[in-house]
Amino acid sequence: KILKEVAEKYQFKIQFHEFDFASCNFYAKHGKMLPDNWKEKIGSHDAIFFGAVGMPDQVPDHVSLWGSLLKFRRDFDQYINLRPVKLMPGVPCPLINKKPGDIDMLIVRENTEGEYSSVGGRMYQGTDREIAIQETIMSKKGIDRVQKFAFELAKNTKRKKLTSATKSNGISITMPFWDERFEENKKNYPDVKTDQYHIDILAARFVLTPEWFDVIVASNLFGDILSDLGPACTGTIGIAPSANINPEKKFPSLFEPVHGSAPDIAGKGIANPIGQIWSGAMMLDYLGEKEAANSIITSIEKTLSDKKSRTKDLNGDSNTSQCAETVLNNLT
Repeated sequence: KILKEVAEKYQFKIQFHEFDFASCNFYAKHGKMLPDNWKEKIGSHDAIFFGAVGMPDQVPDHVSLWGSLLKFRRDFDQYINLRPVKLMPGVPCPLINKKPGDIDMLIVRENTEGEYSSVGGRMYQGTDREIAIQETIMSKKGIDRVQKFAFELAKNTKRKKLTSATKSNGISITMPFWDERFEENKKNYPDVKTDQYHIDILAARFVLTPEWFDVIVASNLFGDILSDLGPACTGTIGIAPSANINPEKKFPSLFEPVHGSAPDIAGKGIANPIGQIWSGAMMLDYLGEKEAANSIITSIEKTLSDKKSRTKDLNGDSNTSQCAETVLNNLT
């Protein structure tokens, strides 16, 4: 409803095609998360608007994840995972003396290689010699393109600042390579201020001084951790959005909320819809409809400011539908 409303207001067309795969219900029927021709079905679309996937009591999480979302990211070369972290009005912050405006950052995560590779294996299972090996894969191309994307973002923010997450004092081969490429790539962006933190102290700084940060670039694992920690510092992961982007637009990009599927509350009308709605705003921004995207974010902020329109997880009075309807009604 919200996407259709802003499309009409800002005079652009948006077509929706719904598919039942990449779901645990599809897996229950077919024994796999995706049909054989899934690329042909969705590959020509501009964007994928994705809900959370997962039902661990029926499908193991590694099956649902590797069988759907990770396939989209890798086969569609969605090498950028972008997650905004913003303290919203009306959301209680667990950090002392922080108010809306104090926490406002963008986390850029490498999304297709790094620590989450499938290179490795297990041997001698069931014996006292059992071993497991999983390799980290970092390529010059992979590092450069995610760092350059982050530099381009930082170049266009008010503070023009980029922070690199590393751990080269402990991970002595791949992370020094990451650091070397960061030093080389920053030469092309003299107007962007840069700094670098080891991941452990960076996590501490997220909690102690989140206002320091503007844009952060990180490897797959470090970005995954930071992009959950960041929203937690704003009071909730439940409203956080994310984008899995192929910047060249050769393939569709995917937009999804950060929160999980929460099957324990399915059908109860208490889930917070803001993460999904905010992800839709990110999708419109990516598609070039910035004014429409900004109107949704403004409406989200207005909705969260009123206890009556927040959901119960944020100490509000609304159910899922009522909260979403308020966002719709608050559109400017």
